[in-house]
Amino acid sequence: MAYAFLLDMSRCIGCEACVVACKSGNQLPVDRQYIKLIEHTSGTFPDLTGGFQNHRCYHCADATCVAVCPTGALFKEDGLTRLNRDACSGCGYCVQSCPYEVPVMSDGRSSKCDACASNVGAGGSPWCVTTCPAQALKYGDRDEILAEAKERVVALKDRYPKAQVYGETQAGGLGLILVLPDDPETLDIPADPPATPVVVDAWKEVVQPLSMGATVLAAAGAGVLGIIARRNHMAELREVDDKKKAGVTAGDSDTEEV
Repeated sequence: MAYAFLLDMSRCIGCEACVVACKSGNQLPVDRQYIKLIEHTSGTFPDLTGGFQNHRCYHCADATCVAVCPTGALFKEDGLTRLNRDACSGCGYCVQSCPYEVPVMSDGRSSKCDACASNVGAGGSPWCVTTCPAQALKYGDRDEILAEAKERVVALKDRYPKAQVYGETQAGGLGLILVLPDDPETLDIPADPPATPVVVDAWKEVVQPLSMGATVLAAAGAGVLGIIARRNHMAELREVDDKKKAGVTAGDSDTEEV
């Protein structure tokens, strides 16, 4: 079964209860958080409209972060994108490749939401969902979440003509289904994030070869330096040996003369 979050931005009141619950429930350090509320203003004065983005992991089905991770620290499970920080090498490829700019580096390793895997596995719910006072957040079977999102959009059309579901097809289908009252660009969300194959191909053809090339060059350089050092060392040994031989010969000659 694939699971998903429902995030209804027409109901989100920006109270940040989800931010606090996520941080405390996951026992995150002071400098780390998985959810951020980012304010946005659009239009021209005096006709300005304001809003905010509930920025968090989108749990892409075609997750570029998973595709480029060299250690398997990022992986897919139950339709969601998990992270095993202990396996992270700190390469930063996930940070560079994510179209939603979700993963960040913290203490030299990747950091992002893993959908409260331990809490859900123990029979609980994601911390953010548990504490949302406006019922803007839900968690469950993805098909059911998607169906409810579509029902909510229909109910919003009279008030918000541009209301829409976001996440049904983007990035192969997201594990975060959003109900948006307006176009995604108004919240600085990419309407059509780049397909994973394009990003992965670029990584395989450019980034990875450069990294491997740098590694090979470093190894080759170390090898050349090793050869040079060995040559110099052998030359020094020969020079010492020659001096010893020369000293013995000179001693023998002095003895004969006496």
